[in-house]
Amino acid sequence: MRTEDYDGGAPRPWATMRDWLDFRLKGHLDVDAALAEGRFVLQDGTRLAADAPYRAATFVWFHRDLPDETPVPGEVEIVYRDERIVVVDKPPFLSSIPRGKHIVESVVVRMRSSLGLPELTPMHRLDRVTSGLLVLTTERRWRGAYQSMFMRGEISKRYRAIAPLREDLEYPAVVRSHLTKQHGVMRAERVHGREPNSESVVELEAVLGEDASRTVAAYPPIQATSMDGSAPRLATYRLTPRSGKTHQLRMHMLQLGIPIVGDPLYPVERDVAIDDFSVPLQLLASELSFTDPVDGRARHFVSGRGMPLRS
Repeated sequence: MRTEDYDGGAPRPWATMRDWLDFRLKGHLDVDAALAEGRFVLQDGTRLAADAPYRAATFVWFHRDLPDETPVPGEVEIVYRDERIVVVDKPPFLSSIPRGKHIVESVVVRMRSSLGLPELTPMHRLDRVTSGLLVLTTERRWRGAYQSMFMRGEISKRYRAIAPLREDLEYPAVVRSHLTKQHGVMRAERVHGREPNSESVVELEAVLGEDASRTVAAYPPIQATSMDGSAPRLATYRLTPRSGKTHQLRMHMLQLGIPIVGDPLYPVERDVAIDDFSVPLQLLASELSFTDPVDGRARHFVSGRGMPLRS
C-alpha cells in the first residue's frame, strides 16, 4: 500500500501511520495486533512502529496468512507482450489486483507467477466482474510513463455489453450525469442537480438472435418479463466512456433504463456468494488504443472474447 494513493475523504494527514492503517483497513484487520506482531514493514524491511508519524508517499508492506481461495474459472489470455507491457484478456470474477478475499485468485498474482515478473503491475482498473483487456507494466521503471498516460486520459477504450433492447432510443445516445461512490459502499450513486462529471456514448450494435438470447434470458435483471409475459428482447451495445468514474458504464446503462445483464449491483444489489460464478456480468472491455508514451508507436488491442460471455 502507498499512503499517497489513498484518499477516502478523511482529514489528512493522519497523526500516525497506525491511524492511517486503521482507517484504510477498518473492518478487515485488527491493525493493532498486526503491528504488535511486526506484520507491517517499510520498503527497506524495517518493522513499522505503532507510533510512527504519518508520512505521505510511503510504501507499507503487510504480511498476512492467506485463507483458502476457491479457484476462479477461466484463463487469463495474453494478447500482447514486450519488454515494457503485457496486455491480458481476463475472465469474469477474477480480481485485477489482490484485494479482500481475492489474493492468489487475481490477475497480478497469477501472471507474476506464470511469467516470472515479480514487478508486474496493472495500469488501470477493471472490476472483478468485468471481463476483457487490462494493461500491465513489466517493471517498476516503466510505471510512471504509462500511469501518467492513463491519468491524463490519453487512451481510447471501448466496451461491449448485453442489455434489453430499447428501440425508442436515438443512437448513438450520449449519457451524462454526476456520479459518486463512497468508500465501503458497494454501489455508486447518481447525484441529481449537480454538474455532470461523467459521460458515455452508447451505440446499438445488434439485436441478439434466439440462441444467444436463451443463453442469458434467465440472468438478472432479465428475469423480469414484459407486460405480455414474454422476456424482453436483448441486444449488444458498444459503449465508449469519455471519463473514468467507478461503475460509470453500469450506471449509465441503468440511467437509460437498460441495465446490463448479469449485474449483481444494478438495478438491485443481489446477495451473491463469493464463489458463485454462475452469472457473469455481460460487460467486456473489448478494445484499447493509445500512443505508446515511450516509443510513440500507435497501439491497438482487441479482446478475443465473444458475446454473450460465459462462466
